[in-house]
Amino acid sequence: MIEAAFHVPEMSCGHCKAAIEGELYKLSGVAYSNANLEEGTVQVFYDEGRVSEEQLKGAIEDAGYAVTASTPSLLEGVSRTNGR
Repeated sequence: MIEAAFHVPEMSCGHCKAAIEGELYKLSGVAYSNANLEEGTVQVFYDEGRVSEEQLKGAIEDAGYAVTASTPSLLEGVSRTNGR
């Protein structure tokens, strides 16, 4: 299991969060996702043997949101409240 973070600045409401997380959970290999509206980030824990970072990005885009960055450095600012 590895972790990725994406910058998605257009998120602004609970519907945005639900739409993005819903698309990500459709992908086999996604164990956990959290869209943080305040930070404009999406954190994902996934099995890299079953899904790629490009597929994760595609799922966010399929939900209707642009991904402006996807780098490990984004993880430094993401709150870790999932307890996993």
